[in-house]
Amino acid sequence: MMKLLVSLFLAVTMMARAAAAQQDLVWVQIEAQPNLTAAQDRIRDYASSLEDVNGFSMPGGWYAISLGPYGRADAEQVLDVLRAEGKIPQDAYIAFSSAYQRQFWPVGSETLARDDAATPPQPQTGAGSAAETQPTQVLLPDESPAEARRSEAALSKDERMELQVMLKWAGFYDSAIDGAFGRGTRRSMSAWQETRGYEATGVLTTRQRAELAREYNAVLEGMDLQLVHDAEAGIEMQLPLGVVAFNRYEAPFAHYDATGDIPAKVVLISQAGDQKTLFGLYDIMQTLEIVPLDGPRQRKKDSFVLIGESASTVSHTQASLKDGQIKGFTLMWPAGDEERRKRILGLMQESFARTEGVMSPAAGGDAEQSIDLLSGLEIRKPRVSRSGFFVDSRGTVVTTVEAVQQCARITLEDGIEAEVIGQNDALGIAVLKPVTALAPVQVAELQLAAPRLQSDVAVSGYSYGGILGAPTLTYGTLADLRGLSGEEELARLTLSTLPGDVGGPVFDAGGAVMGMLLPKATDGKQLPGDVSFALDADRIGRLLSDLGLTPTATDSLNQMAPEDLTDKANGMTVLVNCWE
Repeated sequence: MMKLLVSLFLAVTMMARAAAAQQDLVWVQIEAQPNLTAAQDRIRDYASSLEDVNGFSMPGGWYAISLGPYGRADAEQVLDVLRAEGKIPQDAYIAFSSAYQRQFWPVGSETLARDDAATPPQPQTGAGSAAETQPTQVLLPDESPAEARRSEAALSKDERMELQVMLKWAGFYDSAIDGAFGRGTRRSMSAWQETRGYEATGVLTTRQRAELAREYNAVLEGMDLQLVHDAEAGIEMQLPLGVVAFNRYEAPFAHYDATGDIPAKVVLISQAGDQKTLFGLYDIMQTLEIVPLDGPRQRKKDSFVLIGESASTVSHTQASLKDGQIKGFTLMWPAGDEERRKRILGLMQESFARTEGVMSPAAGGDAEQSIDLLSGLEIRKPRVSRSGFFVDSRGTVVTTVEAVQQCARITLEDGIEAEVIGQNDALGIAVLKPVTALAPVQVAELQLAAPRLQSDVAVSGYSYGGILGAPTLTYGTLADLRGLSGEEELARLTLSTLPGDVGGPVFDAGGAVMGMLLPKATDGKQLPGDVSFALDADRIGRLLSDLGLTPTATDSLNQMAPEDLTDKANGMTVLVNCWE
C-alpha cells in the first residue's frame, strides 16, 4: 500500500514540474560512489523500486545517484517521505544541478540540458571523496520526537556505531562502540542536546545528527580528501590533496609533497618482490628521515608497520606482500596535530586498495642521484660518526668521548645499539657495551712496551664516516712518547688524519695497539696538519680494568706485513654513530 502511495505521490510531482518550469530545479541526492562500476550496480538496485532515478558524474571523479528533477517544495516532500520509509539513506539531501556533470543513467539521457556539462577531468590524482565534493546541503526541517525515533530506527548498525564515535569524540560518551543505544548512549545524546540548546529528549533528530557530523568533520576542512587513482603505483586511496600534491616517481616510491604551511608528506610504496624484499624494505625504511627512530615497529611474515615519533614529526608506514607485489604507504604529519592526523590516517587506511600493476623499477630513473638520498628520500644521518675498536670477545668497544656526547642513541656498525659503561672525559676515552652480544673477528692486543721513536705506526678509522663501507689505514711515524707539554699519557704522531678517524686504534709495526687516536687540539694552538696525538695503551688498560674487564696485552715488539695489518685492522675497527 505504501509503495502505491509513494508511486502516486511521485506521479503527481511529475505533473507539477510544468508549473515549476520557471523555478530552479533541484535533485534529491541519495548516494555517491567513487567509480562508475559501483555507481551502476547501486543505481540498478534503486531503479527497481524508485522512479526518476538518475546518475551523474561529479567534479573530482565521483558518481552521484539522484532522484528528480523537482521544484524545491516537491523535492523536500520526496526527501521526507522516502527517508521516513527507509527507501533512501538518512543522509540524503537536496542538491543543485550545478553539482553535476555528464549523465550516465538512464543511458542516452541528458536531463540536465546544460551546455556547460563537461567530461570529468582526469588528473594524475583522480577522484574525490563525497565529503569534499558534495554541494551545500539544505537545512533539514527538525522532527518531532516520534519522527526522530522513526528516522533513528532506520539507521544501520554501522551508522549507529558511527554516531557513538562522534558522541565520544565530542566528549559526551565514554562506553563501548557497539551500536546499541542503551542508557549510556541516551544520556550522552541528552547532554549533547542540552549543550546545544535543544530539548533533551535523548533521541537525536536527523538535523541534530547532521549537525554533530559537521562538528565531527570540521577538523578535516581544508584537507580536501580525495580518492586518488595512481595507475603507475597500482594504488587507489584517499589523500589530503589540500596539503600535499603529486611531485614525482622514484621507484619504488611515489612522492606527494607538501604544498603549503603544513609540513606533511605522503609516499606510496609499490614494487614487485617476495618476503626477502619485504623484510629488506622494512630495514631500509628505518634508515630514512621520514621514519623517526622512536616508536613501535611490527613485522609479520607478509606485512609490516613502522611508527616513528619525534618532537616535530609523527610518521606511519605500512606495507604488505600479496601475489608477488609489495604495496603500502607512509604518512608524515607534524607532531601535536594528533586528532587530524588520526582521522586522515584512518580514512587513508579504510580506502587503501590495490589496483592492477606495480611501479616499474625504472620509474624516475632520470632523477638526480645523491649518496644521501634513497629513491628521493633523505637517508637519516648521525650527528657524529667516529671510530672505535673491539677490546674483548664480548664486543666491548673503546672510542672517543666525542662519539658519545649529547646522543639520544649510539650504534655500532650496522645499527647495533650500544650503551656507555664507562668514560674519562679528561683523557677523552669512552667504553661501550653492545646491547646485542657480538663476536668480533679481531680484538685489540694492547702494547705495554715502549715503541721506538720514529718507528712506523698506522691509524685505522672510518675516515669518511662509513661512506666507504670499511675502515682505511693511514700510515705515519711515532714522533714522541709524550705530549707537547710533557704529558706522559700521550704519544705524538706524524700523520694526517680526518675527524672520522678519531677513536680508532693506533697500531705499531707489529699490529699491537699502542693507543687510541684523539681529536685535534681545540685550545687555540696552531699545529701542523700532520701532527696528531694518541692516548697510550696503558691508560686504556687501566680504565678497562676499573670496569672489571681484562684486555689482552703484549710487551713484544714485532713486525707485520702490511696486508696482514690491513686484515687485522678491518676485523677490529668499529664505526660508532651518535644519533640525535
